[in-house]
Amino acid sequence: MTITASMVKELRERTGSGMMECKKALVETGGDIDAAIELMRKSGLAKAGKRAGKVAAEGTIEIALTDDGHRAAMVEVNSETDFVSKGDDFRAYATAVARTALEQAPADLDALLAAPLAGGNGSVDAVRKELVAKIGENVNVRRFVVVDAGDGSLASYQHGTRIGVVVACAGGDATLGKDVAMHIAASRPVCIAEQDVPADLVAKEREIFSAQAAESGKPANIVEKMVEGRLRKYLAEITLVGQPFVKNPDQSVGDLLKAADATVNSFDRFEVGEGIEKKQENFAAEVMAQVQGG
Repeated sequence: MTITASMVKELRERTGSGMMECKKALVETGGDIDAAIELMRKSGLAKAGKRAGKVAAEGTIEIALTDDGHRAAMVEVNSETDFVSKGDDFRAYATAVARTALEQAPADLDALLAAPLAGGNGSVDAVRKELVAKIGENVNVRRFVVVDAGDGSLASYQHGTRIGVVVACAGGDATLGKDVAMHIAASRPVCIAEQDVPADLVAKEREIFSAQAAESGKPANIVEKMVEGRLRKYLAEITLVGQPFVKNPDQSVGDLLKAADATVNSFDRFEVGEGIEKKQENFAAEVMAQVQGG
């Protein structure tokens, strides 16, 4: 059977695949477009498997909120290149994954992958594999979080598609919540307050500061004061309430919250590709420059 240009065009429109791949599938199925689609889907699953080992360190952070703003889901979906992460198909998929997480509130990542994709035809993972076949790059749903405001309220902030923050607050207003979320995006606090810092992290830093101070040759009581001083400074730097507020460095975030009779109950911050072995750009510095200039 002769494979016409119109047949190839129709198959391309229905699958989003390349011309040569469409023509090859039509030749193999004798011009049967539906059979060609099925063949390409099966082939796509094999391709998805082959690309599974490719490093996917680019991507996007997507946040979905309920209409009343009392619950939010944030997801990180990765691709191999920045070019693909900006594509409509990839962005639509990531948005749908965030909506799925919000609606399903899955227990873990495996449960999210197995869940029916919001507005899609198949599970989150099945549609992911189809997307891999279509765009020719590995796509990975890396992590997600679902946050409930409880008796308080939620605030969120996205720096482009690279950084996302969701904050659960009690007290204050929407402006305060947004400011705190922007601060977290820029300043990367480890936790809310000193009592939340992991004990092993405090012990590690104390050991380092003690070794440094011991080299000063000062008496033991002075060394101890030096260590405690450095430790206090370190804890202020890594805790949300101890950090200088990015919009007003003369005021700590803790003082900002106190003035508004507000508290932060929890926060989650995702940055694309953090922890993945690939050269990272300093997007947090971009946020810092933006909020200080705002």
